[in-house]
Amino acid sequence: MARSLKGASTIEEVAAAAGVSRATVSRVMNGRTTVAPEIAARVRAAADRLQYRPSNVARSLSLGRTNTVALVVPDLSNPMFQQVLRGAMAAAAESGYRILVAETAESVTEEAETALEARLRCDALILASPRMPADELTALLARAAPVVVLNRPVAQAPTLAVDYAAGIGEIVDHLVDLGHRDLAYLAGPPNAASNRARLLGLAEATRRHPFLRVRTIPAGTTIEDGYRVADEVLESRATSALAFNDLVAFGLLARLNETGVAVPGDLSVTGFDGIELSRYATPSLTTASVSSVALGRRAWERLVMAMESEQTGTEPEMIAPELVVRASSGPVPPARRLGVPSSGTAAAARQQVIGEARWRLAGSGAVLEHRDIPLTRYEDGADLPQVHSPRPYLHPIHSLSGRAVTEISPVDHRHHYGLSLTIADVDGTTYWGGRTFLAGQGPTLLRNHGRQISHGAEVADGGLRESLTWADQHDRQQLVEERQLTGVVIAEAEAWALGWHSRLTAPAGATISSPALRGRPGAGYGGIFCRLVSADSTEVLTADADSESGAHGSRSPWLAFGGRYGGEWASVVLVQEGEPRPWFVRVADYVGAGPALAWDTPCVIGAGEDLDLGLVALVVDRRLSTQDASDLADLALARVAAARRGAL
Repeated sequence: MARSLKGASTIEEVAAAAGVSRATVSRVMNGRTTVAPEIAARVRAAADRLQYRPSNVARSLSLGRTNTVALVVPDLSNPMFQQVLRGAMAAAAESGYRILVAETAESVTEEAETALEARLRCDALILASPRMPADELTALLARAAPVVVLNRPVAQAPTLAVDYAAGIGEIVDHLVDLGHRDLAYLAGPPNAASNRARLLGLAEATRRHPFLRVRTIPAGTTIEDGYRVADEVLESRATSALAFNDLVAFGLLARLNETGVAVPGDLSVTGFDGIELSRYATPSLTTASVSSVALGRRAWERLVMAMESEQTGTEPEMIAPELVVRASSGPVPPARRLGVPSSGTAAAARQQVIGEARWRLAGSGAVLEHRDIPLTRYEDGADLPQVHSPRPYLHPIHSLSGRAVTEISPVDHRHHYGLSLTIADVDGTTYWGGRTFLAGQGPTLLRNHGRQISHGAEVADGGLRESLTWADQHDRQQLVEERQLTGVVIAEAEAWALGWHSRLTAPAGATISSPALRGRPGAGYGGIFCRLVSADSTEVLTADADSESGAHGSRSPWLAFGGRYGGEWASVVLVQEGEPRPWFVRVADYVGAGPALAWDTPCVIGAGEDLDLGLVALVVDRRLSTQDASDLADLALARVAAARRGAL
């Protein structure tokens, strides 16, 4: 049998060998089902024997199809889009199709024209992460069907979208678990739907974790973009950077390595997409991983459905990313957990609060200063009304920014004075002030107000020392006290702390009681008590509670108040020294707290015996999480103890 040039069999030769017409061969080779099975089998056997391959060009002309599909991507250099292409090509090949790829190079103005031109040359279109405005996309989809859209939910075409909001939310939760509270998001293109989804995920994360601070730094999609914004990340004082994608994270890591910033020791870094190279970064990159190959295969499956059924719209199919934790994310170092700026600006920030807190005697008391700025004033209280149980007190207590956090003699409780040692009942004498609770009568004004008499304060060993006598309403001595007040500036936390230690001695013995023991539930107050100013809103935290009811009566070693003043926050952390006593706490009626000496049982001091009391109060200009407050409590205790030993 004569063969055509180059030895290729022709359709005529197959028809002759099978004993059928040329048209029958064409129908069989194009998969038509109108030919009898036995005839179709005879045609295929002849074609195999003659090694006949139909012409794709002729086949396309015959069927009106090219058996090609266009994939349009914004950036072909991005490995994520390369993997989408790989998956789509593999799946399409199984069905006898080929993928032609077009790149828009992130050009929004040319994207629609490029996509339409590609579609006109092929049978269908996969449009990956389109950046064009919504009206242009709607117009394009009407002309380009059948089409599948990736990573931008639309109503006019089948859509596959990575759940970027959920993915970045998982990253945030992971970082919060590691102690991070200050994050920087390196944003992608503003017109990218995936960037908007990430921003929504971050907003939701801040609702779950209200103590979080997340700032957005415009970046982009490339390694160069991450490298370019690295210095801005350092200046942001964030403890972790969340990059728009893995490529941006690579650029950031490169610049951090050049500047000597340790990852994750100084700054944690995360990516998104989970491209293959992310596991080989230095250090290996924590990321939200998406199987882009699987995404490409699924895009092909959805496109086949669209081509066969001519479907034009459906609910978006969401693909959940998987958090992959690697070496680039780690716990915040203790100093950084407490609010220290990133290493690029840490020295400058410390310089603002560096230096000691020093006492100096002034008038009827003393002033604690830092760099000539008053942190608090100690008044001897000798001129207070007798009904207020005169006593020394600290007020105003300021934060380092100058915000006053204490209050004295407010209208609701005229006998409250800043921070003071005040006891409701010592053998029937009140050193709390105001009315005395009597069973069956309630609060009753009695002539039973004692007073604390100072024998003079002195500055010694860096602290303020004072000897006092507690005299009852008849001026009889009940207690004697040695008091020491210590102030320390904690530069790395941009905070300061005051330690109050008192040793009470009862020469003849004494019993400390409270209204709770006389029938007033929950009123076990009395001890070192702090009355704070009312803020626009106030929250309270303990080691295991975040409400007034949960804090009141708890034996948490520390308690923290956070107050919002307009758009700013200040927090006070109270830390007990020694075995924790129950906290007396008020938030709704007024803001104040202190450890209770006689919560549900009397506190008895034997004749000649001592009772040691200690409280540390830390003040900081920001909102705190439970972990922040716990870390600051530990640090404040350690610093105050060191200052008392003269170690600072």
